[in-house]
Amino acid sequence: MINSYIFERNRDLMRQPIFVLLILLIVPLSVSAQYTDMINTNRPGVSQGAFSVGKKVFQFETGISLGKEEHRLRQTETSGMAIDYALRYGFFKEELEVSVIGIYQRDQVTDTRGATNTEFTQSNFKSNTVGVKYLIYDPYRKKVLEKPNLLSWKANNKFQWADLIPAVSVYAGANFDFADNPFTPEAESSISPKLILATQNNFIGGFVLVTNILADRVTTDFPSYGYIVTLTHATNDYFSIFVENQGFKSDFYADQILRAGAAVLINKDFHVDLSLSLNFKDTPSLFYGRVGAAYRFDFHAQDEFIEEKGKAGREAKREEKQKNKDLKKKKKQLKKDKKRKDSIDLEDVEDDGGR
Repeated sequence: MINSYIFERNRDLMRQPIFVLLILLIVPLSVSAQYTDMINTNRPGVSQGAFSVGKKVFQFETGISLGKEEHRLRQTETSGMAIDYALRYGFFKEELEVSVIGIYQRDQVTDTRGATNTEFTQSNFKSNTVGVKYLIYDPYRKKVLEKPNLLSWKANNKFQWADLIPAVSVYAGANFDFADNPFTPEAESSISPKLILATQNNFIGGFVLVTNILADRVTTDFPSYGYIVTLTHATNDYFSIFVENQGFKSDFYADQILRAGAAVLINKDFHVDLSLSLNFKDTPSLFYGRVGAAYRFDFHAQDEFIEEKGKAGREAKREEKQKNKDLKKKKKQLKKDKKRKDSIDLEDVEDDGGR
């Protein structure tokens, strides 16, 4: 369910395609519940948004990448193909999501150092991680209680300092690396942790900023630390663009990668995307094109609002409980009234028949 505060604050803006697609397509937006009517996906970038897919929602995201790498020092040229995948499921609480995320890579490598070029193939999982993400802070949940300024469009749509406060989630996962893997630092099979701090800002005007701070394989001899910053903007009802910068560093491999691309909404549960990736060094240089899609299997039964914490949460829970109690009592009374009316109508029919 989309946050009603956002709807009210942006009533006029939402008539514009920019805002609508942002709600429908790119990443989980300002919501009082994790679930939204339209698919929310981390694609076409590689960062993780702060919000989950929603309780009882299963989502499959995948893509295929083709590209070239050239290593100046090793004097190798590589034609690479990669398949990335993410299986995401929201369960137990609206804030919680479990996922399996990975990349399978296959390279055709040409070594040009000798008099005659030699070729070989290498393939394995670059990453394969099972993890859990939990939303620990949502600045948008209280805004549903705020009232819009009915006299001023400008007041409802101007920048507010509170917009700089992001939603925050934490991700903890386990890497499953296999032996004799050319894409990972460990020679033997291993299991190691992966930690992510994810933040998300949803700005007026159709912009979403996602940042990830990562610590990967921290218990191994080759820990990796990095960041991802993704900026997304919708341009019309069905089309959006993004730009992303990723940096990471370890004793095994370090790089800075720039990505850009676009996504298209096909229907409320399905979208496709296209992106390009490149870096700015020659050990190796890389350039990849990537096409992908995301599909949602929606088993969400009803909207469940994220509860407030502490005293406010207890009061809200009591109010919700009383509201449900009153609703049940009203339904019960309506059922009694209907039964009484049917009984009276039946007596009238019998009286008419006896005349």
